[in-house]
Amino acid sequence: MSIVKINAITVPADSGDELGRRFAAHRGSMARVPGFEGFELLRPTDGRTQWLVLTRWADEQSFAAWTSSQDFARSHGRGGEGGAGHGADSSGRPAPVGTSSELWSYTVAVEQS
Repeated sequence: MSIVKINAITVPADSGDELGRRFAAHRGSMARVPGFEGFELLRPTDGRTQWLVLTRWADEQSFAAWTSSQDFARSHGRGGEGGAGHGADSSGRPAPVGTSSELWSYTVAVEQS
C-alpha cells in the first residue's frame, strides 16, 4: 500500500506565487524516480502560511532512496541548481522561498477507488 509524505512549508505571503512557479517548472522531473506515484502542491485558502506538498510513494524505501539521491540534493538547493528559493544566494543558487518546513508521514488507511 502507498505511503504519503506531506511537507508543510511555511511561506511568506509575498513568496507563495514563486513557490508555485518553481513547482510548475519541475512538475515532470519526478516521473522517472522509482516508487514515486504522484504529488500535489496545495495552496492555503484560509489565511494560513503553510503550503503542503503532498507526495505518494510505493513504499518507505523508495522515498528514502530519493531523499538520499543527488537529484534530491540538487532540487532542494544542496549541490547544484534548482532549489526552492526566492532570489539567489552568494553561489547563484535560488534562495529558499519557505522560512521553515515540517515533514509528516502517513499510510493510507482507507482509499476510494
